[in-house]
Amino acid sequence: MPSPRTSGTRRLLGAFAASLTLVAASAGAGSASVPGPAPASASAGLQEVMFVGNNWDGTADVIASRGDFHRVGRVNVIPDKEERLREIYLNPIRLAFFLGVRSGPGEGHDQFVDDMYATPDGSAMVVSRPSFADVVSIDLRTGRVNWRFPVAGYRADHMAVSPDGTRVAVSASTANTVHVLDIATGRQLGSFKTGDKPHENVFTSDGLLWNMSIGEVTTALDAPWLDWTKGDRRITVVDARTFETVRVIDMRDRLDAFGRGDLSDAVRPLVFTPDEKKIYFQVSFFNGFLEYDIDSDRITRLKNLPGNPATDPDRTTWVNDSRHHGLSISPDGDKLCVAGTMDDYATVVDRATLQEGPLVPASKPYWATVSGDGRSCVISESGADRVTAIDFATGRRVTSVDVGDHPQRVRLARVPADWTGPTTG
Repeated sequence: MPSPRTSGTRRLLGAFAASLTLVAASAGAGSASVPGPAPASASAGLQEVMFVGNNWDGTADVIASRGDFHRVGRVNVIPDKEERLREIYLNPIRLAFFLGVRSGPGEGHDQFVDDMYATPDGSAMVVSRPSFADVVSIDLRTGRVNWRFPVAGYRADHMAVSPDGTRVAVSASTANTVHVLDIATGRQLGSFKTGDKPHENVFTSDGLLWNMSIGEVTTALDAPWLDWTKGDRRITVVDARTFETVRVIDMRDRLDAFGRGDLSDAVRPLVFTPDEKKIYFQVSFFNGFLEYDIDSDRITRLKNLPGNPATDPDRTTWVNDSRHHGLSISPDGDKLCVAGTMDDYATVVDRATLQEGPLVPASKPYWATVSGDGRSCVISESGADRVTAIDFATGRRVTSVDVGDHPQRVRLARVPADWTGPTTG
């Protein structure tokens, strides 16, 4: 789900004034670097960083994973752009879908980078490219393409990397398929079918792979009574080695049982608790999140977060059915960090009480992840072309760093210790 850049990025008014004034007052004092030990590396010769995917640029910024989060380098993830465009323009069907991505989820822009991870040895960045419907490996030294895997259908989406770093799963959103690839070679190891429009993927430590399908999010049929038009939305859980389905979870039944039949069952970003016994997840059109207990198979709590009074109540104006899109959890499991996308803020929530902290102003925050030292939540501000770190302990902004055009996914990674950018590409 891309986030828009509109005049609404400075709309925080009225009821938000007191909270935002408090945050603004603390921003200057909190702009110093996060203290902590030097970044650790998985092996000798590597440095820990964060990849920031600039979707409309076709670049990925590489920033420090803690401290001042300074930019280390930048990677062009579409060095083969001319070749890919020639192929697309010579194929009428592919061209139709390419233009459809541009006019629909791309909001008039091509989508060149959705998700990215590093190989275990830190030599390459593996990137899913929605408009090109593929996954590529980019050599971090030369900037050249190591391998390319065209996905089924016409659009590539969210990815996930296995706990050992050797496999990467990618959603082929128009083909209702997830491919699992060898991260070093791009060879397909297996695939499985999902619900309509597979989106986020998550590997868990028990050898499972979870996929969340979100259905059709680009239509204007957004009224609650038209929810049935959105398609088959479900969580598909498979064995990560055999790709056989282990479990299917339809949140429609669970939401109805919880007494919230009015909410969409399109599961957007989600996080597992450290013990992997609970899930916290966002759904389309909702400014908040829900708690789901895996063993009892039921929704146990709901948190409704503040809405921005300046947010247009017309749901058709919310990009790709989102209201809030972006969720992370602190390493100890005590705090959640929420990106309030259409409401232009982010906030840290205490998991025990579900009490939110200060509402930190942010321009269309799209994603939330955790810094390398675990002390900060890092959000991408797609409307302001920057990433912002928020302290989990205080809920206050720490610092912001400028990146490329329309940042989306942010992922921890490791690259060579002396790396500052490719020599070519």
